[in-house]
Amino acid sequence: MNFLCRIWLPGLLLALTSGLATAQEKPAERPMTKILFIGKQPDHPYGSHMYLHTCGVLAKCVALSPSVEAVVSEGWPDDAKKLDGVKAIVVYTSPAAELLLDGGHRDDFDRIMRGGVGLVTIHWASTVTKENLERLGPSWVGYLGGTWVSNVGLSGGKSALKRLAPEHPICRGWQEYEIEDEYYLNPTIEKASPLLQVREKGGKDVIVGWTFEREGGGRSFATTLGHPYKNFQDERFRRMIVNGILWAAHVDIPKDGAPVDLSEEALALPPKP
Repeated sequence: MNFLCRIWLPGLLLALTSGLATAQEKPAERPMTKILFIGKQPDHPYGSHMYLHTCGVLAKCVALSPSVEAVVSEGWPDDAKKLDGVKAIVVYTSPAAELLLDGGHRDDFDRIMRGGVGLVTIHWASTVTKENLERLGPSWVGYLGGTWVSNVGLSGGKSALKRLAPEHPICRGWQEYEIEDEYYLNPTIEKASPLLQVREKGGKDVIVGWTFEREGGGRSFATTLGHPYKNFQDERFRRMIVNGILWAAHVDIPKDGAPVDLSEEALALPPKP
């Protein structure tokens, strides 16, 4: 071995070894999972149906999971870029059948759903109005797997929130507990699998949450719970909702449920108008 080789070869080996170590220390980054939240301005008394504020809180929660990002929009996004790469759409508004299926964006919504994007609806958003049931109902149920007809049958009060499929990923990290909410009676569950149930004050069992796996790989999760904002301040309820959002987006949910810890300041209601 000549003099130049004795100098050059050790340096080359060191560089190769260092490069290999660096590659091993930096695993390939996972692509981000983008989740779009759609809300609107409140239309109920302060402290209930806090649509946009709640969307913001839930967006902060899903962002606690690795490689998840969230975008919040008031109504259907005017900027098409907000839809780029979306893996799930979460809607917390008045009846979402009308919001999503009446208007110029209906074809865009249909295309997104057929592409396997997840759909999550919360409380009133899980419904179609009675006057539009015949016109919009079949398509709406095709996306969501079920619905409630607004406003046909309401109840309220306290009830145990029962998990009908405790092994489902949405049910991870929380146990049955007493909830107080507004309950939508007689939901139509045509294609979906019932997941959550309460017993309303008249003694009738009511399905308040369901899941639906669509052709093409899309997942839908709907709950009719979520009338008072105080429920979103409860870690158990918040985890159930966030689990559902992540499940719809095909994100793996830890055995103890999704992280949802936020500060009291982040969970507080906005100033009363």
